[in-house]
Amino acid sequence: MDNYGTHKTPLIRNWLLKRPRFHVHFTPTYGSWLNLVERWFAELTNKQLRRGAHRSVAQLEAAIREFIDAHHANPKPFVWTKSADEILASIARFAQRTLDLHGAPAAPLIARTTRSGH
Repeated sequence: MDNYGTHKTPLIRNWLLKRPRFHVHFTPTYGSWLNLVERWFAELTNKQLRRGAHRSVAQLEAAIREFIDAHHANPKPFVWTKSADEILASIARFAQRTLDLHGAPAAPLIARTTRSGH
């Protein structure tokens, strides 16, 4: 689950506490690329929305529906092109470049988001 604030409200936390079979894992902050729906929206933006000039909400909605229809007509699974180790190494390199540029962070780079440590 992404780190959006609505997922961490008292209402949601209480709901989860009453249902211990649900164990939520949050994606890291700035890790939206790990969330496949975010990848799908990026693809929609890159392949359909950036290319056009939509002069009305109706035209924008039609372009989105056209993309969805084409996507559903020929669905394909998302295939990661790198292994988990390659992805983690890339993240480590990015983190190191960021530290080199901005110095050490005031808080840990990855914070635990629940009492259970996940």
